[in-house]
Amino acid sequence: MIWLVAFLSCIGLICAETPFNHNVHNERVIGGYDAKPNTWRWQASLQYDSYNDDSFYHICGGSIIDSFYIVTAAHCILSMDANAYRVVVGEYNLYEYDGSEQFIRVDMIVVHPDWNGDLGKGNDIALLRLANPVYDNGYVAIANLPRRDETLPHGFSCHITGWGLIDYGGSVPAILQEAAIPLVEHAVCSQPDWWSSIALKTMICAGGDGVISGCQGDSGGPLSCYTGGAWRVYGVVSYGPSGQCNQVSKPTVFTRVSSFLDWIYSVTR
Repeated sequence: MIWLVAFLSCIGLICAETPFNHNVHNERVIGGYDAKPNTWRWQASLQYDSYNDDSFYHICGGSIIDSFYIVTAAHCILSMDANAYRVVVGEYNLYEYDGSEQFIRVDMIVVHPDWNGDLGKGNDIALLRLANPVYDNGYVAIANLPRRDETLPHGFSCHITGWGLIDYGGSVPAILQEAAIPLVEHAVCSQPDWWSSIALKTMICAGGDGVISGCQGDSGGPLSCYTGGAWRVYGVVSYGPSGQCNQVSKPTVFTRVSSFLDWIYSVTR
């Protein structure tokens, strides 16, 4: 699910026996296009089994940050029962078994201690410890992370990826979507006709041109930016406008990873 903010209520993944589930529901990066296979290797699909019958469906994205850990959004956690989730890495087409996937059960869920369910208060970040480690099969990679409290300039081009809705009320993609999206500095994003006071300095805004945005199903996924000779995950998709996702002056908002590195490392190490 993503994230949608209607001020501010939020709406917004292996089974060893059946490595592919034809009942996967996925909700697309708006203004994006099909990613090239084996490009965004740290991208993960968080999937949920709501009926406890191994019928997992995609609810959110995530990023591999350690062989045992996935970072996602706290609002993606629908239940603290780790058995209700699985993570799929090496995924590309949600509707087909490509042979590149690793389906891994979740062993433990760690939600940021200051998350209170209010997207406007921030701290929308969670870590999933996997029951088994991600292994290098040529289709996965551990994400590089930014430096502590690092920020990037206004207009810097990053990429958003995910299996979210292609447009409001529109079709859903089977193929992982990607789109270049420009960053919006806090001084702009926090203006009254933008996101005002609910845009915090522990968040990153990107987009807002009415063309490219995240949407339902992209939550928890990465904002990847190329710096220092490497792609790094700077953000975790958190929220956007209710209704139509790609609204002018209502950019997609991400949890700023560089603001939470101490917490991340305290959990993973």
